[in-house]
Amino acid sequence: MRSPLNAKIPSDSRFSRLLDRDTVAAWVFLAPALILLGIFVLYPIAYLFFLSFTTDSFTRAGMRWIGLRNYWRLLLSPDFWQVLGNTVYFTIATVIPSLVLPLGLAVLLNQSIALRGLLRAAYFIPSITSLVAVGLGFRWLFQTDGIVNDGLAALNIPAVPWLQDTFWAMPVLILLSIWKQIGFNMVVFLAGLQTIPISRYEAAELDGANAWQQFRYVTLPGLRPTIVFVTVTTAIFTLRSFEQVYVITGGGPMNSTNLLVYFIYDQAFAQFDFGYAAAAATILLIVALLLVYWQLRSLREAERPNEE
Repeated sequence: MRSPLNAKIPSDSRFSRLLDRDTVAAWVFLAPALILLGIFVLYPIAYLFFLSFTTDSFTRAGMRWIGLRNYWRLLLSPDFWQVLGNTVYFTIATVIPSLVLPLGLAVLLNQSIALRGLLRAAYFIPSITSLVAVGLGFRWLFQTDGIVNDGLAALNIPAVPWLQDTFWAMPVLILLSIWKQIGFNMVVFLAGLQTIPISRYEAAELDGANAWQQFRYVTLPGLRPTIVFVTVTTAIFTLRSFEQVYVITGGGPMNSTNLLVYFIYDQAFAQFDFGYAAAAATILLIVALLLVYWQLRSLREAERPNEE
């Protein structure tokens, strides 16, 4: 009778799979990237979460554990709720045009028209331009004695204090963000349009569908995964907006353009209240993770009909 010690380990056992040559090689090649991911992503996230439960700044000796007190301060802070409202308004007003305009441009530039390549490059240039440089340009355009007000004066329209008015300052930031995002989203939509089979349009045309019906029943369903991707990436771009606020308005006037990332920066590096800033940053991180989860779930549902 064969001894249990001499029995061979089943080839399909978990232990043998872990010792498989290909598996070991894969882990060896992945190790540097995983180590960097842990050092520069996972550890900072964990430390941020820990910091949100403490008080005292880094300029003082030690930290004190205070539990959920920072989160409670956020819930009771009128400034935080105003910043949160500003961020929601800024995000919605930026995301919707940043979907509609690039989609229309992509459909147009997907046709055989004159100067198509030049137009594609021209619309893409803003997305690779420094946001700080663009912010300085917009501040120069919309200052009280800037070119925009000069144009209004030529039309006998009174000058508007764009950056000093609590109503008009936010639209300037929104316009900048839309202008910056259009090129990237247009390229993504163009790539998505290339994945739609031409046979679908030919079949729709044979059925008597006009251009609008083809767009509604062929283009939009075919672009559903692309639309989800663009929506989430644009929302994350707007949620992390900082440079345009820092360069153009500084959160003013009267806190009307203060967005969540700028609020976190101000609390951490101007007020030196790192625990409070970490709590606000944790909320921002949770919102971003929820958006990513929604994106993955929507993409999975969009691919399910194709698999069936």
